[in-house]
Amino acid sequence: MLLNSISFLLFFTVFFVLYWFVLNKTNKQQNILLLVTSYLFYYLTDWRFLSLLIGVSILNFVLAILIEKTINTFHRRILVIIGLLQGIGGLVYFKYYNFFIKSFNEVFKAVNITWNLHSLSIIVPVGISFFTFRTISYLLDVDKGKVKATKDWIVFFNYVSFFPCILSGPIDKAKVFIHQLETKKKFEYKSAMIGLRQILWGLFKKVVIADSCAVVTDQVFDNFQVYPASSILLVTFLYSIQIYADFSGYSDMAIGISRLIGYNITQNFHYPFFAQNIADFWRRWHISLTSWLTEYVFTPLNTRFRDYGNLGLILAIVINFTICGIWHGANWTYVLFGFLHGCYFIPLIIKGTMNKKKKNATLNTSPSRKEIFDILKTFTIVMFTFVIFRANTIDQAFNLYKALLSTSLISFPSMPLGAINTLIIISYVFIMLAIEWKERNQIFALEKISLHWSKTKKTIFYYCLIISVIYFSGSEQKFIYLQF
Repeated sequence: MLLNSISFLLFFTVFFVLYWFVLNKTNKQQNILLLVTSYLFYYLTDWRFLSLLIGVSILNFVLAILIEKTINTFHRRILVIIGLLQGIGGLVYFKYYNFFIKSFNEVFKAVNITWNLHSLSIIVPVGISFFTFRTISYLLDVDKGKVKATKDWIVFFNYVSFFPCILSGPIDKAKVFIHQLETKKKFEYKSAMIGLRQILWGLFKKVVIADSCAVVTDQVFDNFQVYPASSILLVTFLYSIQIYADFSGYSDMAIGISRLIGYNITQNFHYPFFAQNIADFWRRWHISLTSWLTEYVFTPLNTRFRDYGNLGLILAIVINFTICGIWHGANWTYVLFGFLHGCYFIPLIIKGTMNKKKKNATLNTSPSRKEIFDILKTFTIVMFTFVIFRANTIDQAFNLYKALLSTSLISFPSMPLGAINTLIIISYVFIMLAIEWKERNQIFALEKISLHWSKTKKTIFYYCLIISVIYFSGSEQKFIYLQF
């Protein structure tokens, strides 16, 4: 069941009525309903792995309580290792087992050794990367005393399976989410309206921008040999917009839905294409994953390598982003994608500007020429690296780069939907970017955009967004990050 589907709208409407108007007497009633709804949502999305989700929740719930009670350091460490082995082991088995088998076979084949290890028919559970990172961070935080192990299994099971975020995040940490589950919710009209606006903006980005771009990018990338370099360059730009609009659109919808039921969850994007260097980009892109990796991977590595100065910092950054790439999936393209992003930090580390936050032009002022140059430079680096992210193999990625260098780069692009339809899509892309630039100081683009408008202007604006969503909607398009 997708957040952008009619079936989810009906599903959530029934839940919303029950949550606020029927089972609303106590926090426990609401939490039980929330848990049942989360499990039903997961069951309807992929019933085969609901038992896995419940089993993971039971194990980590018990482990956290035991870790907190255990005084002996060695025994405590064993309990933490059991939790980590379950979490990481589950990811390795479901997502990476066949990848490792295939890679080993290819390595031995390259040195003329026949060792045909057989792959397995493994189905990857939806959302496993997201709920696994939740449980791992919870155990580590309990072990370090950052959070108390909850004794309420309903609260913890909700933390793991919270339905707006179970499929594609954001990845909330226990220290910012569990206390919300322990608090009775009261309906707040203002927060609900903000949530509705964020859902609308997420739908606009997903349906109007991402899904429209996908029609073009899929055709050209899958048949790039028959298209001129100018077409490949254009779809490289459109794919960068597509993946942003798709994933941030999901995050906006998940955050907006959560607001409607009284929860404030982690912001996942903050206008990343306005970043002025690669460090700034990663502070704005998939924020919940970046902060998770920073706390639980980069910081320990950086501490261990600190005696090596800049070399140690570079090593920690590159390892951290390589793991970020691997997190996305079992393919060498993701490994290379993450590795390259880690390497992009090296000039910033050498210059000592990695942690220097750059600010965009203040509200109602135009960016300086240097800001424009830095934004375009960063976007260009990110855009061309997304070619590797999109490619099925590294060979295909390099063939795409090779195709981009042909003389047809100066020709007029030939697009699958024709020039007019392509121009319409590009126009909507720049409308989205213009709105986000104007509202770049807000949490999301529609947070406050219409608060001081006249009723007529406000009505026209929202009707245009809604009509655009309806016009561009068709068959349900899966979110890109559901595969991760």
